[in-house]
Amino acid sequence: MEKLNKHYFTDLLILSLPILIGEIGHTLVGATDILVVARYSIDALASVSIANSILFSIFIFGIGILIAISIILSNKRGAKQGIKKYLLSSMIFSVLMAILFAFICYLTKFLIPHMGFEEKLIPLIQEYIVIASLSMFGMFIFEGGKQFLQAYEIVNFPNMLLILSVFINLIFDILFVFGCGTIPAMGVKGAALATLVVRTFLGLFMLLYIFRFINFKSKIDLSYMKQLVKVGTPIGVALMFEFLAFNIITILVGRESGILSGIHNILITISSAMFMLPLSVSIALSVKVSYYYGANKLEEIKKFTTAALIIGVGFMTVAAIVLAVFPSQIIKLFTDNKKVLDIAVPLVSIAAMYQIFDGYQIIMGGVLKGFKMTKFVSFAVLMGYWLCGMPVAVILVYYFGYMLKGYWVALAVSVTMMGVLQGLMAHYKFKKLEEKYTIL
Repeated sequence: MEKLNKHYFTDLLILSLPILIGEIGHTLVGATDILVVARYSIDALASVSIANSILFSIFIFGIGILIAISIILSNKRGAKQGIKKYLLSSMIFSVLMAILFAFICYLTKFLIPHMGFEEKLIPLIQEYIVIASLSMFGMFIFEGGKQFLQAYEIVNFPNMLLILSVFINLIFDILFVFGCGTIPAMGVKGAALATLVVRTFLGLFMLLYIFRFINFKSKIDLSYMKQLVKVGTPIGVALMFEFLAFNIITILVGRESGILSGIHNILITISSAMFMLPLSVSIALSVKVSYYYGANKLEEIKKFTTAALIIGVGFMTVAAIVLAVFPSQIIKLFTDNKKVLDIAVPLVSIAAMYQIFDGYQIIMGGVLKGFKMTKFVSFAVLMGYWLCGMPVAVILVYYFGYMLKGYWVALAVSVTMMGVLQGLMAHYKFKKLEEKYTIL
């Protein structure tokens, strides 16, 4: 392949930067929750960590389905089809998904007493779940609008809105968790209310922004909605499997000790921060691949993929070095608790081990999503996390007694397997397309 023109890097970065800012916003909202409740009490940290682990594993399924909006509409735009007529259908679909997943999240409240958590944590977890379930409406409306705009490569507004939400979340976290003036300290309930406020804010402002573009005379396109379910469900399954693999660890160790679930949540927050750039590049890449796939331009897809790999894997190499060299300093950003530091610092070194593989697998996943090969992405996640990683975790934790360390070693194995599978499939797809265009 000829030398890459710098515009492949700049185009990806220009599209990725606002997405990155949005991902920073998402992560910082979660991080501020953890930072604030960790300073309130260890029980609050454990309760919020466990509740979010359960809720995220469910609601991320719905968010995955909504990702299909940008993939399908980018492909149609590449094929020179008009896509504005799909906005009303996209938003109605988002509201229907919000109703469904809010109800499912609420029902998990009744499972909490039977999951083996410490007795004192159960009412706190339930309280958080009930309130946070209502926040699904704002989040799904925001995400549906965001995905529609992303199909047009309009990424500045929704992602800047996410950054603004960080400050709103921090303010309400402090006010509601610790109290101020006439506002009483509400602890876990306060953290849940802050989540509800910030997600409602996101949904309302997204509606205000896209309202002028909605043609209320447009017909509700049921075939388009069915296509969203068909393409989006495997993405949702893949994301659910991935989040569940991480979050089930919080749930399992939470049965042993609340502090371990809190430590695991801190480590997830750190890993998520490192993961943001390659994830953003992967999202941008899936839009580019989908567009040029619709336009039948294979060489453009190849060049954007190469540029994305250089950016994503290169960044994660630096991230691995930072984690390996400064583990204690990173944990101290969250807490100075000696017990937490003694357990968490050695685990940061394990997290450093798989950063490069994580960067590679997410870029390859972006390529496959752009090709609408979402079922294989779901299969790779199932193989990596559940058929490969979880058996390793069981052996290390329950036979060798490594507990949290064993889980994180298993996660490293899982990510490596996913990278291998998705890389091989992307290579196979490129070969098949080359043969197709040669024949034509």
